[in-house]
Amino acid sequence: MAETQLKTLSDQAVDLLKKLIETESFSSEEDGTAALISDWFSRHDIPIHRENHNIWAFNKNFDKSKPNILLNSHHDTVRPNKGYTLDPFKAIEKDRKLYGLGSNDAGGCLVSLLATFVYFYEAENLPYNIIMVASAEEESSGPNGLNSVLKNLPEIELAIVGEPTEMQLAIAEKGLLVLDVDVKGTPGHAAHPNDDNSIYNTMEVIDWFKNYKFDKVSDLLGPVKMTVTQINAGQQHNVVPAVCSLVVDIRVTEKYTNQEILDTVQKHVKADVRPRSMHLNPSGIDKNHLLVKAGIEIGRSTYGSPTLSDQSVLSCQSIKLGPGNSLRSHSADEFIFISEIYEGVELYIKILNGFFNKVTSAKP
Repeated sequence: MAETQLKTLSDQAVDLLKKLIETESFSSEEDGTAALISDWFSRHDIPIHRENHNIWAFNKNFDKSKPNILLNSHHDTVRPNKGYTLDPFKAIEKDRKLYGLGSNDAGGCLVSLLATFVYFYEAENLPYNIIMVASAEEESSGPNGLNSVLKNLPEIELAIVGEPTEMQLAIAEKGLLVLDVDVKGTPGHAAHPNDDNSIYNTMEVIDWFKNYKFDKVSDLLGPVKMTVTQINAGQQHNVVPAVCSLVVDIRVTEKYTNQEILDTVQKHVKADVRPRSMHLNPSGIDKNHLLVKAGIEIGRSTYGSPTLSDQSVLSCQSIKLGPGNSLRSHSADEFIFISEIYEGVELYIKILNGFFNKVTSAKP
C-alpha cells in the first residue's frame, strides 16, 4: 500500500475521532455523530444509506454475484462515570494518547474501519463485496441498532466487528442472557411465625446460581458464567414481602443456546423466570477460516472474548478485531494511543488483503 495514502487516511481518521469525542452520542441519541459520519462519506464521494442513526455504504464495484463481508463498529457511547478528572467531551492529546468518552470504545475501531473502507472503496476485482455499517445503540442493545439494519442488507457471509482487542483476533465471543427472577413467599407481619418468607426462599435460589456448573466447557470461552447482579424486596421493616426479585446476568458460550440455558434455570429454581431477550447469542469464526489465517500470518494471536458486541446479532461467521484495549472501555478518563489508530488502519488493510489473496488463490 502507498505510505502516503495510508498516512492520509489515518490522519483523517484521527481528526474524525476527535470530532466524534466532542459530540455527545449516548445510545439512541446519536444524531450528531451520525451527521459527522455522513459528512465523512460525503467528503470521500461515497453515497450512503441511513436508517435512524445507522449509516451504511457499499463498495463502488458492488457485484450481486459475489459474497459479502461486513465491516461494522458503533458510534454510540455509555454515559461518563463520576470518576472522570478530564472533560469526557473534550478531545485531549497528551503523552501520545487521545482522551475522551468513546475514544477507545469504540471510536478508534470505527474510524479505523471507515479509513479501511475508503481504502478499498474503488478497488476492482475483489472476491468479496464490502459493506460498511456505522451502527447505533450497541451499548444498550437497543432496537434501532445493527439488528434493525440487517433487513436492508444482502446476505452477509462474513463480518469484522470493530471493538478494542489490541488488534488481536477474538475468534469467539460469549452471548448474553439477562433474567428477571421473582421468588415468591407468603406476605405477613414480621412479628408472626412465617416459614415461607420470600427473602429466605431467595437465598436458596441465589445459592443455586452461585454454585451450579454447566457440564460443557468451551475451549476458547471457558464455562457459562451466571452472576446475580441485583436484588430487591420489601418496603417496610415489619412486613414480610410477597416477592423478592433478582436480576441475573448469564454469559453464554457456543456450547449452549440461550434457550437451553433458560430451560435449565427454569427446571432447577423455584421462581418465576423471565428472559429480557433471547437474541444475544454467542458468536465466532472457525479457527481455520482464511480470514483468521491471514491475521495469524502477520503475527496476530487468537483468543475468546468474554464481552458482548454487535456480533451477537449476526448469524454469519464473525471476528472481533480493533485497536485499543478492552480494559479501558467504560473507564474514567478513557483514552486510546494515537499510534493504535495508525496501526489499526494498517493491520485491517493487511489482513483483508491477505484474506482476499487467499480466497482468490483458492479458486479453481
